[in-house]
Amino acid sequence: MIYTIVLILFAIILIPLALKTVAEKNLTHSAVYLMVFLVMLSALFIFLGGSIIGAVELLVFVGAVVTLLVFTLMLSGGKELE
Repeated sequence: MIYTIVLILFAIILIPLALKTVAEKNLTHSAVYLMVFLVMLSALFIFLGGSIIGAVELLVFVGAVVTLLVFTLMLSGGKELE
């Protein structure tokens, strides 16, 4: 029963985060939404028993990809999509 409640709670949080990531015009805000989404998804994997997958996703995606994306955005000077 607790697993069902937590899964529904994660879905309620994750779906708007994913939609906000693609719909945001400001690229920096979009990167932050992507980072929060990936951290929440990693927490969901860890909660469901996939601790290795959750840890790898946290290290690879959040640690490397989002950091690279943020540095690229900051160096390119891109503020928002036209």
